[in-house]
Amino acid sequence: MTLNRLQQRLENSLEQYGARYVEVSKAIFSQPETGNNEYFASQQLTQLLEAQGFRVTRNVAGHETAFYAVKDSDKPGATVAFIAEYDALIGIGHACGHNLIGVTSVAAAIALGETLPQTGGRVVVLGTPAEEGGLAGPGGPRGNVKKRFVEAGLLDGVDAALMAHPAGKTRLTEATLANNHLYFHFYGRPSHAAGAPHKGINALDALVLLYNGISVLRQQLPDGVRVHGIITNGGQAPNVIPEYAAAHYYIRADSREQVEALEPRLRAIAEGVALATGARVEIDHQVGPRDFRLNPALDALLLEELTAAGEQVDRSPQTSKVSTDAGDISHAVPTAHPWLKIGPDDLIFHTVPFREAANSERGYQALIVGARVLARTGLRLLTDADALERIKSDFTTQQRRGS
Repeated sequence: MTLNRLQQRLENSLEQYGARYVEVSKAIFSQPETGNNEYFASQQLTQLLEAQGFRVTRNVAGHETAFYAVKDSDKPGATVAFIAEYDALIGIGHACGHNLIGVTSVAAAIALGETLPQTGGRVVVLGTPAEEGGLAGPGGPRGNVKKRFVEAGLLDGVDAALMAHPAGKTRLTEATLANNHLYFHFYGRPSHAAGAPHKGINALDALVLLYNGISVLRQQLPDGVRVHGIITNGGQAPNVIPEYAAAHYYIRADSREQVEALEPRLRAIAEGVALATGARVEIDHQVGPRDFRLNPALDALLLEELTAAGEQVDRSPQTSKVSTDAGDISHAVPTAHPWLKIGPDDLIFHTVPFREAANSERGYQALIVGARVLARTGLRLLTDADALERIKSDFTTQQRRGS
């Protein structure tokens, strides 16, 4: 069967099931679930896959809402994986568009799976919850789920991994920041704030000094390094000297090594303010995502397919960076993470306008476009051995450089 006929099969699949994909995405949007709580979203996505002949394994990599789905031709060939995300943000819902991401990847996988009798190989879907990180829920421990997928061997045998993320502009995969989380817990001694303040040890005072100390440290940080956090507990009543106070901080930088080099400086500030105030500090550490390992050869394929789909790809220099645990997958196998326009150019992640765009007509159009682009890129990986070899060569080169 010619490539054109296989591409038409992809189109037929998306046309046949497109309305259903939008319906599922809207349902996930209307029932937002934070990380490790995505039972409804996971069920919706796995039901779509099982209905199209995928073998689904739930509760993988230590997360109840995670899943691994595979459709195998039982013939030699490449293995293409699609990354599905489906968690929402605390308090603001799907303001990062994960209701679109998960369904886009599932739709692409189903379409590509219909070509397997002719192409050979396998199609895999990695159902990865809790991308937003920092959360623990009934379904599993907090943050970095994709790292656990790699450690569990769920990327073994995968030749390339693909996903698409909604954004203000359509762009190719971009560099991202590695990050770690630090959780600071200060313990003091309670007392009456008016009657006997001198008998208390104020945990909140220690935390405020930590906050100010980190803020001062920012003046001496290298360009591109980001440290930011929130106070998660500042006491219970204004007339009681706080016995306990807590904060959650992110450290972000261009590489894991830079993140780890900075962490002792924050710990030293915390230990210093504890000594100064008489409080006791405990620090919890969580490993966050790695930086993203770019693959120019894979992005070249995506550029062709995005252009063929009618997308205006913004090729201007990257001006800002975020973090994603897809970075961990990019260090295991060649990975692409393009961005798809769903709203105005100045759309900002994790805001109410972004949430509204993720539930807009343009957002759902982008879902179908993204599925088309990912499926067509996957088809080329299954049918063009030379292209796949170039992608693997790029990956090996990046590994050797340590980038």
